[in-house]
Amino acid sequence: MIIDAHAHIIVPEILRDAAPSEDWRPRVSWESGKQFIEYNGRRIGSASREFVVPERILAEMDHAGVDRVLLCPWVSLVRYDALPAESLDACQIQNDAIASLVGKYPERIAGLGVIPLQDVPLAIQELERLLKSGLKGVEIGTHINGVYPGDVRFRPFWEACQALDAFVFIHPVEGGSRTELRDYYMWNVIGNPLETSIAGGHLILSGVMETYPNLKIMLAHGGGALPYLHGRLDRGYAKRPEINKVISRRPTDYLKQFYFDTITHDTAILHQLVEFVGEEHVLLGSDYPFDMGNENPVELVRAAGLEKAAEVAILGGTASSLLRWL
Repeated sequence: MIIDAHAHIIVPEILRDAAPSEDWRPRVSWESGKQFIEYNGRRIGSASREFVVPERILAEMDHAGVDRVLLCPWVSLVRYDALPAESLDACQIQNDAIASLVGKYPERIAGLGVIPLQDVPLAIQELERLLKSGLKGVEIGTHINGVYPGDVRFRPFWEACQALDAFVFIHPVEGGSRTELRDYYMWNVIGNPLETSIAGGHLILSGVMETYPNLKIMLAHGGGALPYLHGRLDRGYAKRPEINKVISRRPTDYLKQFYFDTITHDTAILHQLVEFVGEEHVLLGSDYPFDMGNENPVELVRAAGLEKAAEVAILGGTASSLLRWL
């Protein structure tokens, strides 16, 4: 069983067509064979494959040799910058739509929801509701309006995630005011992995991973640079009181508590990641439908020179067990 654990959808229910008077909603159109998203004053052409129609998305998964897909919303539609009630409304529209897809295609689709994490009590309420609807957990951004996830204000959220056994997928959102990354598409090719590295590091160094050791958190894009900074993190722990008075063990130990997708775009890097964290912490991912994703994620795993048991685990065994999707 092959499972893609990192794929996105814009559900039709959230489109501008569904509520023309709500001008924050996105429009999606095709022109001369190219898909465009109009959202938040921008016209985005980076989603190169079907983003909206579930049946076409499943056909794309068939083409890629994927049996099952864990779908989550496009993270930009979480609306962290909106009022909490407005964000909650957008989240619930998407959560209900994905839950409906899970009910319609239970053998093909599992889902993650989104929550208004700028209001933690409201976010926890929606987390509880969406889990009861059949979703597996939530996708959150690497930061919430500039505040990273290890901040003390999010501790009740992490406590709830552990208590509810919710799967949490941390996905990059653009990082603050780093204007230098606007050149040469660096906001994506460098900025997105940087965001993941900061978010994961913040969870480790703030003590969240120590306080809640049973969290199920997946970091996007192979964890960014974080797996390759473990030596420097451990050096900091050994030498700096800012670190070693917060956590009781070296950062590498907590780093290995995370899960990672396979979106590394390099077989040697993927092989190193698996050697470092173990195949039981790596899940197949494509970042569908974006052009910076991987149209052939299964081929990447099979070309990485892994042991057969590791390959089987990464292609679906680990995701099936972790998500309890048997």
